[in-house]
Amino acid sequence: MGAVTSTAPSPGSPDSSLLDLAPVIPVVIVHDVADAVPMARALVAGGLPAIEVTFRTPAAADAIRAIADEVPDAVVGAGTVLTPEQVETAVAAGSRFLVTPGWTDRLLGTLDASGLPYLPGVSTTSEVVALLERGVEEMKFFPAEAAGGTAYLKALASPLPRARFCPTGGVNASNALGYLSLPNVGCVGGTWMLPSDALEAGDWARVESLAREAAALRR
Repeated sequence: MGAVTSTAPSPGSPDSSLLDLAPVIPVVIVHDVADAVPMARALVAGGLPAIEVTFRTPAAADAIRAIADEVPDAVVGAGTVLTPEQVETAVAAGSRFLVTPGWTDRLLGTLDASGLPYLPGVSTTSEVVALLERGVEEMKFFPAEAAGGTAYLKALASPLPRARFCPTGGVNASNALGYLSLPNVGCVGGTWMLPSDALEAGDWARVESLAREAAALRR
């Protein structure tokens, strides 16, 4: 089996890996579909084109569909994907990538069959090795801080050099650069550019400003 990497189209480079589109993937929980498009436009304008809309609310699929239809420069995907049925829903809504907090053989089979790039969640060395054995080389490390943080990922780099990660869970503006400095980290996932008070007020200018700061995080 050839190596499976999370290749997703981007405006600048059609062959780019999802992990290379931007240093940060915003992890979005949408409660009101009306917020999806202006929020996505603010994130993209700030330099964060890859947007993970999590399947944690009933609005998720409609939010993905709205972003896919109305924000062409966004690379919108579905997160917190737990079941094959959610994979099918995400694909039908227009998702361009899929993210899971963990994986099973059944779920991984559906992810493969979807034809979309995906980041399966891992938090142990055995899970990483099992995915590498299947040809999957790009993964979500979750919950990043609780599972060992930068020290854990640093320890994996030498024995498992083919594995690349998007750490998510407890990653914020103050510790993101520590993750991004690691050779086996392509990007991080987080929510800090989407503070609840800005979302409630529809303050998309603030979201764009915070997204721009996040996009400026580089090795």
